[in-house]
Amino acid sequence: MIPRRRFLQAAAVTTAAATLTAQPAHARATAPPGPEGTITGMGPASVASPLGNGEFVGDVLYVGSRGLSPNVVAAYDLGQDKVIAHYDIPTGVGVWAMCKVGTDVYVATHARSDLYRLDTVSGQVTKVAEYTDEYIWTMCAAPDGKVYLGTSQPGRVVEYDPATGAGRDLGEPAPGEQYVRSIQADERYVYAGIGANAHLIAIDRVTGEKRELLPEELADRDWVSSMNISDTHIAGGMNSLAELVVLDKAAPETYTVVKATTPGEKYTVAVLIHDGYVYFAGRPSGTFYRYHLESRELEVLGVPYFEALTHRLLAHEGRVYGIQDSAVFVYDPATGSLDYVDLVQRGLKSAPEAPMSVHSDGRRVYVGGKNGADIHDIATGQTTRLGIAGEPKTMLTVDGVNYLGVYTQAALYAHRPGEPEARLLARTGNQQDRPRDLAHDKATGLIVMPSQPEPGHMNGALSLYSPRTGSYETYRPIVERQTVYSVVARGGVAYLGTMTQEGLGLPPVTTTARLAAFDLVRRKLLWEVEPVPGATRISSLAFGTVTLYGMTLAGEVFEFDLLRRKVTRTLAVGAKGGELFVTGRMAYCTDGAAIYKIDLVRWTVRPIVEGLAGDWFGAEPKMALDPSRRALYALRGRELVRVAIDGR
Repeated sequence: MIPRRRFLQAAAVTTAAATLTAQPAHARATAPPGPEGTITGMGPASVASPLGNGEFVGDVLYVGSRGLSPNVVAAYDLGQDKVIAHYDIPTGVGVWAMCKVGTDVYVATHARSDLYRLDTVSGQVTKVAEYTDEYIWTMCAAPDGKVYLGTSQPGRVVEYDPATGAGRDLGEPAPGEQYVRSIQADERYVYAGIGANAHLIAIDRVTGEKRELLPEELADRDWVSSMNISDTHIAGGMNSLAELVVLDKAAPETYTVVKATTPGEKYTVAVLIHDGYVYFAGRPSGTFYRYHLESRELEVLGVPYFEALTHRLLAHEGRVYGIQDSAVFVYDPATGSLDYVDLVQRGLKSAPEAPMSVHSDGRRVYVGGKNGADIHDIATGQTTRLGIAGEPKTMLTVDGVNYLGVYTQAALYAHRPGEPEARLLARTGNQQDRPRDLAHDKATGLIVMPSQPEPGHMNGALSLYSPRTGSYETYRPIVERQTVYSVVARGGVAYLGTMTQEGLGLPPVTTTARLAAFDLVRRKLLWEVEPVPGATRISSLAFGTVTLYGMTLAGEVFEFDLLRRKVTRTLAVGAKGGELFVTGRMAYCTDGAAIYKIDLVRWTVRPIVEGLAGDWFGAEPKMALDPSRRALYALRGRELVRVAIDGR
């Protein structure tokens, strides 16, 4: 464990770059690129060990991974202070939900949604149920051993009986709401925390009768996204005002709302009732709090790791354990000590994850993933890890500085190559959380970043950052009741491609994605059109010499005359929309499975690479263009590859 003094020093560091084992020099900047379509492997694109949940059985902490293939449950033995075993979870893209029944640990996956039993005595892993729901977000065990799962979309509650293997659908606790994000159960009730419009529903385990417990005063909140119960109380963490609601189980109308005190706090991400206190963690600060049930005093206990997400709080042998990505923090109420345990150093498996973004500055390739980005040096083959408390969704290089749009909080970071840390420039606020693209306008010097709103919220935003002055300004809405997904900028105008989805969990109210122009000097929307009937997303935009090109979610490429403001040609290309780049009279795009070359004069298309099966997070295919315009960077499975192009 890290002593408290060193631990708090570490907590003050925003990010850290940790060198990974160097990959062989698969790609050399000086090597000839080869004929068009030549593929050069560069090793795993992003290597990580992100966790999603945990559960104690005796003195062994079982933690589940997310984003790996296959995912694993790792067994960390407290007495030996090391990871003693890994158990493969063969399906799903991650483990968000875990609970225990006796010495068995139940593990639930998402996309696909399966339920596994890990027999911790024999070490056997068995799939015991599967569900049609996209996600299993949360899971708990009742005192009699029955297991309850909260799912999306829509949000429903499902019962599983380990004794018989039988399942029971308890339906949607709040019909129309898309998420059950927290769940607890006692002898009589299942308690379901709902979003994107907050509800706290008690479901009678025998009759299925449902009752709203959330006070009317809190009906306008977004989520009850985390929860824990005791014999006497229910404690629920609410977004996006970083609140904790504490209710008396015998009289739910008796309640207290506790506000996290760290400036800028938005989310209450994990809750535990233990020994007369409610412990909870906040985000984005990463602060660890406790609230005394009797005195109603709120304390700030510390920051285990700056801006880190706490997935679960557990009590064991008088201490409180917080599951974070790749690590556990340990709080001892008896001494007040707060220690940090890096599980990777203790044997936790690291493996290639499903990346979220890719970008090249010509000498390096940045691959964004969970909690940072892997930086691949093209000349040496060395890979280093740039740690960021979030997920880089989009990247851009301007004047030797790499800018990263990071989820959550739609944050903008800057990283100068060679520096060990990335620098936080701004958070967008305005109920935004997912950066969608980045562009630079040479005429104004501005960096333009569109973002998607938080789940359940309307209207995306457009943020403008000036590297010269440091100003950061956000405009919302831009295109009414839509999110700007893609952007390019030239001559003081940003051209915006939208998607109809606003915040996740909020059904779209518009039917067709739009193309719009925004004046970066006068800060006003100039015009908007619907370029492709029925398209729900414009996934990418790119400038030609005098035209604009776009790609839709359905894989259709269109040519747009900026003077006449009309589509002049369309072309069916791939199975779905991804990145699109123009090099002279040619364009290159991807659907994740193949890379296509489009002759912009003849308006014809052919694949130059097939069979990539790029395993992108969220199935959103990405690609990067090398500044030399002689290569593209893409995924083959989860391997980063360099693809030669000639632009002719």
